[in-house]
Amino acid sequence: MSELVPGGNVPLPGGALAVRVPGPFDVSALVTDDSGKVRGDGDFVFYNQPTAPGAHLRGDTLTLDPARLRSGATRVTVVVSSADPGTPPARLPVPTLHVTDPRGRPLARFTPPHPRQETVLLLAEVYRRGGGWKLRALGQGYADGLAGLARDFGVDVAEDAATPPSPPTATPPSRPTATATRASASARSLPQPCVPAPTRTPPSASAPTLVQPSVSAPDPDGFLALVNPARAAAGSPPVAVDARLVSAARTHAAAMAGAGRLGVEGVDGVSVHQRLTATGYQYLAVGEHLVSGPRTPAEFVAYCLRTDRTRGTLHDPAFTHTGVAHVREARTGDIYWTALWASPLTPAGLARTEAEVVDLTNRERARAGLRPLGLDPLLATAARAHSADMVARSFYSHVSPEGSRPWDRTAAAGSARRTIGENIACGQRSPAEVVEGWMNSPGHRANILKPAFTHIGVGFAGGGPAGTYWTQLFGA
Repeated sequence: MSELVPGGNVPLPGGALAVRVPGPFDVSALVTDDSGKVRGDGDFVFYNQPTAPGAHLRGDTLTLDPARLRSGATRVTVVVSSADPGTPPARLPVPTLHVTDPRGRPLARFTPPHPRQETVLLLAEVYRRGGGWKLRALGQGYADGLAGLARDFGVDVAEDAATPPSPPTATPPSRPTATATRASASARSLPQPCVPAPTRTPPSASAPTLVQPSVSAPDPDGFLALVNPARAAAGSPPVAVDARLVSAARTHAAAMAGAGRLGVEGVDGVSVHQRLTATGYQYLAVGEHLVSGPRTPAEFVAYCLRTDRTRGTLHDPAFTHTGVAHVREARTGDIYWTALWASPLTPAGLARTEAEVVDLTNRERARAGLRPLGLDPLLATAARAHSADMVARSFYSHVSPEGSRPWDRTAAAGSARRTIGENIACGQRSPAEVVEGWMNSPGHRANILKPAFTHIGVGFAGGGPAGTYWTQLFGA
């Protein structure tokens, strides 16, 4: 393993790398070309946009596969900032970058000098050199926060704005942000991506009405005999094997083996979550283990129990179904594993999940001395439809591919409210996680704590590239 100093570099092997910064930090990344500029907002990977081609952020770990970055990308800059916006980095421990290779072996480590006045640190960059890729330690301080950093890298960032209340026919703001508000707009300081997608008829806005029956499957490898005792020891109920999860796991393991690398998305651009929903399994909660190396199910489960993060997925009490598959890569003999964990989507479960988001939102308002928001079924219908649309058409934006905006969608749902605000997020696995992420983002927080708002609707949908999509709609 290489211990790097500022300016030091190390060549990188092929395949997906894990770039981890443990501690009270937010990790983000900027994908750029030789000019040092992003091509669009989709090149900014952060907690509310955790996925881009070749990059996936989950918690404190950025999984990066340089070979799968979007066309023309030659550099990825890894950025860290304080997870608590009110705490400057100078008052935190010094962040340490840990990089591991595709087999999980330590590759490099870097600890920069302790920051002083800086609010953001450019910690390292992965860059193309000739026919290969290298990692360079940076450790450069940045005083203007993520918004200023984004501007310098060419990300389109909206400025804070305020407009007087407008009738429903007034022209909405001309630029989407990650918190869209019509009338008395509140723009956030980070960018909002829009991923191009093929045109498709938007899904129905109604809640699911079919309770999905379990599709049982045999367990020839004795996987349940390994995982259910571990779950029981953690106080979690047992899981059952579902044939649809097994099918999706097998397809994804084969895709990884064919490419010779781990990844949430295959070389075909299809994510493991999309493979699952393609089998007909609609989920309320989902988790996955993507691993190479173990030779037996027992070794695989032992690997999944090694760390808090992977152990948390195996122990998660929300899951009721599982499916596991492994495929051997022909050239090297490496074995690629995919385990999927899920609970099925039901009308009652969806209602509970969305109600929990409302409850957590109102708790935040109560802490700020604000009145709770009432549930508006029309806002909920529009929010649920937008989350489902983002899943179905693989985009993530306040503006749909045909141009409709939050106030258009709420009006189409039958709402006559004159002031509309919207928060969206993707990739978060629980109501608590998504509300925490919104509260840690200035613009989203402003929508949640806006005194003028009186009602709310929440929509969740599972699937798509990021796995989960959330929408909050506010009205007054």
